[in-house]
Amino acid sequence: MPSLSRRLLSTAVGAALAAPVLLAPPAQAAGRPFFCGHDHRATPYARYLCARSGQMLDVRIGDVHPTQSVLGYDEVYYKLGRSTLGKDELNHALDDWCETDGRDGVASAQPDATLLDPSSFTCKMAVGTETSESKAEMKTVVVGPGGQPYLTDGHHTFTSFAEDPIGGLDTHIRVIVQANYSNLTRQEFWKRMKAHKWVYLRDAQGNRIGVNKLPRQVGLAGFQNDPYRGLLYFGKKVGFQPDSVPFQEFYWGGWLRDDKPVDLSGWDRDDFDSYLATVEAITRAQVDHPKDAEVGDSGFTATELGALDEWNKGKDADKGNFGKLSRPYTDVKPGKLAYALQYKAVHHLS
Repeated sequence: MPSLSRRLLSTAVGAALAAPVLLAPPAQAAGRPFFCGHDHRATPYARYLCARSGQMLDVRIGDVHPTQSVLGYDEVYYKLGRSTLGKDELNHALDDWCETDGRDGVASAQPDATLLDPSSFTCKMAVGTETSESKAEMKTVVVGPGGQPYLTDGHHTFTSFAEDPIGGLDTHIRVIVQANYSNLTRQEFWKRMKAHKWVYLRDAQGNRIGVNKLPRQVGLAGFQNDPYRGLLYFGKKVGFQPDSVPFQEFYWGGWLRDDKPVDLSGWDRDDFDSYLATVEAITRAQVDHPKDAEVGDSGFTATELGALDEWNKGKDADKGNFGKLSRPYTDVKPGKLAYALQYKAVHHLS
């Protein structure tokens, strides 16, 4: 039987496909807040108080509260690398924004287009023409006490929007509301979040932390770097199918760190060949993991965490998703790993 978090997420997303879009008043309208009947107190997040489970909600990304304290920086570096060093015809940040907004990708853009001004570019799908497949790419929030939206999926994407030269914390985007707990006390709110496994309370070393250690907003400065989580990002659809459960890659990362199924002592995080070989090794270990056995201490089996039955979905190493990942930065269409390492090299990051 699927886990409770998976069933609730599926229900919320399913409801969103039929529900009308709920657009919150923009940030600059905060002086004329919109209140719900159950809470008449002034709050900086009053415009989110009336969001209903399953609906789509426009949020300012600087308003969303993280539910994890760590990121895999290399995933963010890929996104920033492709945006700032990319070889795409149109800035990939615009494409990522359109996809995350449930509208497939970017169709056209003005030369000076920015994420702060959605009128400066056009997505492939207009608002109201989204499909169930395009909406599946949208991120999710739970509305908490005072109306603040708590991000349960999309920390890396929102951080990349916040850090991108054409973005920032004032960027707006739509999300799907999983639940509205704005009428709960903070203690009861976090009790619900933990019960649904909508919060990941571990630091970069895998140590348990309290909710007071969570950053207050997205952006690299507030998060610790978990290199194992970054490594797992590049293994998507090679060793595991993504989006099985919230914080999926962190559970696999904890398994790599604590159970040590693969010797990572020779992994050079700045060398393309070494990094690629490490991705292959850990994804093959994922496929080999007994499907009905728990992964680390995650509480989930390998099947629940999306482990594939065949490495690279049965394709040769030079084909499929691993083949795409293997493309160097010199290629016409570089792979995700190449972009991440190129961005790190240009900005002297490690």
